[in-house]
Amino acid sequence: MDLADLREKVIVSMLALGGFRLGTLSKLRYRHVRQDLEAGVVPIHVHVEAEITKGKYHDYDTFLGAEAVEYLKIYLETRKKGTRRDKWGIPPEELNDESPLVRDSQTKRVKPVTTGSLYLEIHELFAKAGMIQKGSRKRYDLRPHSIRKYFRTQLGSLSTIPTDYIEYMMGHTISTYNDVKMKGTDFLRNLYASTGLSIRPKTRISKIDQLKLIIEAWGMNPNEILSREALTMPHATQVDSEQEKIDALNQALKQAIIKELQQTGI
Repeated sequence: MDLADLREKVIVSMLALGGFRLGTLSKLRYRHVRQDLEAGVVPIHVHVEAEITKGKYHDYDTFLGAEAVEYLKIYLETRKKGTRRDKWGIPPEELNDESPLVRDSQTKRVKPVTTGSLYLEIHELFAKAGMIQKGSRKRYDLRPHSIRKYFRTQLGSLSTIPTDYIEYMMGHTISTYNDVKMKGTDFLRNLYASTGLSIRPKTRISKIDQLKLIIEAWGMNPNEILSREALTMPHATQVDSEQEKIDALNQALKQAIIKELQQTGI
């Protein structure tokens, strides 16, 4: 998560906290989260139709915890705003119910990310983090599907939720499917919320992480900003204290806003 950019944080957190398959995640649309997201309800309820599941056997319900929701909100706001205006930028996007929840990152044209792209991006993150060695074997011990397994193992260890409820939220076919489904969204939401499922020990993003995400939304690299700041400090190779990082990022954001206002003539 520390090495992932904003879009990758959305992907990883949705897999880990929503338990989606890659194929299902690639098919999710804005309508799947719109109601709860716009109403500020957390955890967000996601109803997954049978048509976008692996076997297309039945629909199911799952949820997104606070971490995934915060990343997703900033990511969608970034898309609505657009990124840098040069030839590498992404133009502002008008979201509608059928907008892909995660869009392809290789084109300015809005289209859903593919399952293959998701696999490769997560695989690259594993390698970047030193969790696997690229090219070392045909089948890796750690794969993108492992993040989905995190959902199952964490829910099972954090609570006394019956296994059938966890399997239901993962879209698996179970003998008690109708019994679990009839409990209703509110019951399942409260059950999910009671576990406190998260990736990091705390569910709220730190002030530094929030600033980094906002700066990314402005088309800048927060790590490069902190590296440049370190070069201006005598005998320093990095910006160490939390307050120094906050000050450096705040200053960069302020300059970006001023520049934007000057360009637009406001």
